[in-house]
Amino acid sequence: MDSLVSTQWLESELGAPDLKVIDATLFLPSDNRDARAEFESEHIPGAVFLDIDDVSDSANPAPHMLPPEHKFASRMQSLGLRDGSRFVIYDNSPLHSAARLWWMLKIFGAHYVAILDGGLQKWKAEGRPLESGKPQVRHGHFTAFLDGNAAVDKDFVAGIVHSDDHEIVDARGPGRFAGEEAEPRPGVAPGHIPGSRNVPQGSLFNPDHSWKRGDELRAVFEAAGVDLGKPMITTCGSGVTAAVLLFGAHLLGKEDVRIYDGSWSEWGADASTPKALGPA
Repeated sequence: MDSLVSTQWLESELGAPDLKVIDATLFLPSDNRDARAEFESEHIPGAVFLDIDDVSDSANPAPHMLPPEHKFASRMQSLGLRDGSRFVIYDNSPLHSAARLWWMLKIFGAHYVAILDGGLQKWKAEGRPLESGKPQVRHGHFTAFLDGNAAVDKDFVAGIVHSDDHEIVDARGPGRFAGEEAEPRPGVAPGHIPGSRNVPQGSLFNPDHSWKRGDELRAVFEAAGVDLGKPMITTCGSGVTAAVLLFGAHLLGKEDVRIYDGSWSEWGADASTPKALGPA
C-alpha cells in the first residue's frame, strides 16, 4: 500500500477485514466546528473517529505533544485499531490534520499507513458512499514503540538556529510567520524562529484538495528557498501542520525530516528564545 491512496482505490477496498479507515479531522477553536459531530453526521463507511487532542500528552502545557506509548496504544485499542492492519487516514479540515496521525502511527510502529488523497472533500465531490452514526467497534490490540528520533525538542532547535546544517521550515501562513497577525494562543509572542523558511501548508495542495506531486510539489519548497538536500526540521503553531510539510517531503522521497513537536506554541511562549519578524 502506498503512502497516498486514491478515493477510487479506497472505495474498492472498503470492507476488507484488515483495512481500518480513520477520520482524523481537527479544527481550531476559532473555527467553531465540532469534528466529532460532523463525523457522526457523515463519514466514509466503516471509519472511526480519532480526536488528535485526545491522543496528545495532556500533562504537557504545549498543545498536541506526543503522548507516552501506553496512552497511544490505549487510544488505538479503544477504537479497534490492531497490529498488522492497513490504516487509511482522512480529514475534512483546512489543517490537513490526517498528516499528523499518519506521522504518529508511523513513529509508534505501524507498518501500513496511508493518507486518502483529497480527503473527505474529494470523496464527497465524487459522490462516493457515506454513512452516519456512531460506529460499533471491538477492542483491538495495538503495540506502540515510539521512535525517539522522530521529533526534536526546543534545545535541539536552539542549537541549530545559527547553523547552516539544517533547514527549519514553518508551515504557518505568511501573516503569522512574519508576526503581522496575532497568535491565537495567549502568552505566545509573534514571529518565527530565526533563519527558518516559510512554506504555508495549504500551498502543497491542488484546488480539489489532492496533494501536489513531483516537480510541482518540489517547486513549492524551492520557491521558499528550502534546500531539499539538507536535513529538515518542520514546525508550525502546535505540531499539527508541521506534519503536512513532513509528508510532502516524504512524497518527494525525502526521509531526513523531523518535527519540532513543541513548535511555535512552545518557542513563542519562552521569553528566552530568539524570535524574528518579517518575511523569511
